[in-house]
Amino acid sequence: MKGLTMQSIKANPSLIPLFVCTGVGMIGAFGYLFRLATRNPDTSWNKKSNQLPYLKMKPTDQYKFYSPIRDYSKETFPKERPQLD
Repeated sequence: MKGLTMQSIKANPSLIPLFVCTGVGMIGAFGYLFRLATRNPDTSWNKKSNQLPYLKMKPTDQYKFYSPIRDYSKETFPKERPQLD
């Protein structure tokens, strides 16, 4: 394939940043999808033992990817909260 061999990349060095940026973007997208699949409370891989994983989350659990304003581990919530069961 023209453009994807080392010989053609050496002939066109301006393509190197394009391949690097595309590779980094693909790795970042895969990493974010993997994180969503493993850490999101809406995702359940084992339906028999953990049917409703979002009910086992504590109010102070951090499951957002990035939260610049709040630190959920230091957050205080009222004691009187309705049961979700």
